Amino acid sequence: MTRELIDLHMHSYYSDDGEYSPAQLVQKCKECSISTMSITDHNCVRAISEGCRAAEEAGIRFLPGIEIDCTFQGINLHVLGYGIDYTSHDFYLLEKNADEQHLRASLQMLLSTQELGFHITENDMAKLAENKYWKDRWTGEMFAEILLSRPEYMDHPLLLPYRSGGERGDNPYVNFYWDYYAQGKVCYAEVTYPSLEQTIETIHGNGGIAILAHPGINLRGRYELLCPILEKGLDGIEVFSSYHDAPDIEYFLGKSREFHLLTTCGSDFHGKTKPTTRVGQSNCTIDFREITASLNKYFPQIN
Repeated sequence: MTRELIDLHMHSYYSDDGEYSPAQLVQKCKECSISTMSITDHNCVRAISEGCRAAEEAGIRFLPGIEIDCTFQGINLHVLGYGIDYTSHDFYLLEKNADEQHLRASLQMLLSTQELGFHITENDMAKLAENKYWKDRWTGEMFAEILLSRPEYMDHPLLLPYRSGGERGDNPYVNFYWDYYAQGKVCYAEVTYPSLEQTIETIHGNGGIAILAHPGINLRGRYELLCPILEKGLDGIEVFSSYHDAPDIEYFLGKSREFHLLTTCGSDFHGKTKPTTRVGQSNCTIDFREITASLNKYFPQIN
């Protein structure tokens, strides 16, 4: 019997921090013997048509997906939407809202990075972004890529933890983002996202299910908020994630079963921004067939 392998969380170059095309992601899944996949770009559904066609040719079950930024009690969360009608105008408006704010946010992050003492310019960022789909969106990972490549900053104390062998050197780009550009950090630039309630309504209104993404990273130190969040109508939790260690998994799996929610898994693969994260790497400790069986109750067409 062929073993089920699932990865329901990965990003194409239609995410501002993704590297590969949708077709390339499908090929990577095929090479890893992934049987069911979803591409879940940030606030964007542009990858789905191409991904769906490529997956069909590769014999891989494909679930339309998206990862939506939203807020709950002032905290930024990510919610995955699966099985959505991605042709809906709602997702165009979602992308438009995010895109219109990112130019301002990018410039603000640049200024904050300069205030840390780094000499970095708009031209530097534009050059790095020239081959990206979103040319005016600059991310914390992109700032890290430039700074860590500069010889003059080889021994800079702020960057040493992200060097090879440093305590944050396993995924230096994304770790630099979480440490300096995430909500509440010194280089954070606020972007107004829809509420958790609005996000769940949008996903449900377009035929999808709403899954709380990698809560172990977004709720770190604030796990007491998980129950109030789940009570807003979420359908499941991404229990198994490259971000979650064994205690995280045990806790979120327990909550998923306590609330009778769907349990999902995903690597959150991006490419070079998370070099140690591979397609299919979700730290899943249960039989993937259990996840597939649950998904089939919502989306029998993925069989």
